Amino acid sequence: MKTFKIYLIIIFAFVNAISFSQTTKTGTTAAQVLKFNVGPRAIGMGGAFTAIANDVSSIYWNPSGTSNVVSNEVFFNHTELYLDVKHDYAAIATNMNELGSVGAFVSILSMDDMKVRTIENPEGTGELFTYNTVVIGLNYSKYLTENFAIGFNAKYINENLWHMSASGFAIDIGTLYKIPVLNELRIASSISNFGTKMQLSGRDVTVIYNSGAGGANLINSNIELDKFDLPLIFRFGLSVDAIKSSSNRITIGIDAVHPNDNSEYINSGFEYSWNEIVFLRAGYNSLFETDSEKGLTFGFGINYRIFDLVKTKFDYAFQDFGRLKNVHYFSVSVEF
Repeated sequence: MKTFKIYLIIIFAFVNAISFSQTTKTGTTAAQVLKFNVGPRAIGMGGAFTAIANDVSSIYWNPSGTSNVVSNEVFFNHTELYLDVKHDYAAIATNMNELGSVGAFVSILSMDDMKVRTIENPEGTGELFTYNTVVIGLNYSKYLTENFAIGFNAKYINENLWHMSASGFAIDIGTLYKIPVLNELRIASSISNFGTKMQLSGRDVTVIYNSGAGGANLINSNIELDKFDLPLIFRFGLSVDAIKSSSNRITIGIDAVHPNDNSEYINSGFEYSWNEIVFLRAGYNSLFETDSEKGLTFGFGINYRIFDLVKTKFDYAFQDFGRLKNVHYFSVSVEF
């Protein structure tokens, strides 16, 4: 009971932090790669993964979830999104027994070259530019008691747009509490991307002014652009194994999500497992979000043991993006 009270205090602290930092602006945060969901398993369940997180992909959803990694796990995720946007994510986590679990991850958002267009040349100047974002981070998690775990991410973010760039730092904090009722009820929360503001700078904001008699003097000046918050996200989740036998398991999860640059929404989904080898998943993403293009999700997974100590996981998910292109997600992970 004492541990549960501590857990509630942490949740209230998270909520207060978000309320203090919240902005009423929609879609005005930097580093949008931090909002791109990771892992076909979680996405196939509608993103309701905060309280289910028990593999290396949980680094994104709930940093405390890596405390459930048994030995070592490596994860690779590549996604072809809409409008030629590409997202790659890789992570590794290892369990160090009583010392806890440690991990590392990298997330890269990129897109194809685009034409440089100006008012004078709306069809292009002949030049090309590109955009990309790189996020690199470290993870640590540990069970403080038999049923209560806490985890942290520390990450560096770098955005590049043509000849300009912006950098920032952020932390994620997550908790997980297991209650031994109903085949183990799990309560979890996480706060993601609590960090610095980001501001673009570089030669593309340099302006040359003519001054002096006849404009003979040329003065280089830099335009100071606005600083933008990171996409702060608070998640609170519940999950339970509705059915759990020696060969069958059905896990149900639901997440309430509170971002600082959009309306609140709900993620919900379930996972069916046969002998922990074959998995079927379905869910609904971003329910009640204002003007959302997201919706139904589904997916499947296969766990295949190559050797006694090596297991390979393949996961796939589909997500409906409404008027945008539907997206297919693939990932491969290896336990050893």
